[in-house]
Amino acid sequence: MKAVQHRQKKYYYAKYISVEFDVGEFVFLKISPMKGVKRFGKVEKLSPRYVSSFEISERVGSVAYRLILSSHMSGVHNVFHISSLRKYIADEAQKISTEVIDIQPDLTFVEEPEKIIYYDVKQLRSREIPYVKVMWKHEIEKDTTWEKESEMRESYPHLFY
Repeated sequence: MKAVQHRQKKYYYAKYISVEFDVGEFVFLKISPMKGVKRFGKVEKLSPRYVSSFEISERVGSVAYRLILSSHMSGVHNVFHISSLRKYIADEAQKISTEVIDIQPDLTFVEEPEKIIYYDVKQLRSREIPYVKVMWKHEIEKDTTWEKESEMRESYPHLFY
């Protein structure tokens, strides 16, 4: 039993990366989209997003940090687990401003579709499934995805009139 525990511990620490930040360092804050939004319900790869850069004011315990948040995020608690933080990289292309995205107090945001660009019907065995190509609202870039027409009609009926 000891040999198995030792082996598993060795496997864990082979991949384990110890991350620590100093007071005064800048970090990105991870936010997650709302689970109910259809766009992110299907494509989980798009979920991780980091916003702005915040300064660390103090270390709280061994795995949490207190951040100095902007006034725009006054409703959000200012202590975050280390897994929600990423070291600040001075590359403006990776940075998303908190003013562009309406961040909720539970660190979620909702993306709205802008318009439907294209209709298509996919054949699945004996069924035909209608799809629509949707352009999503972004201040930064234009993003499009294919979504089921029935789900989009249910969630966003105003796009079809």
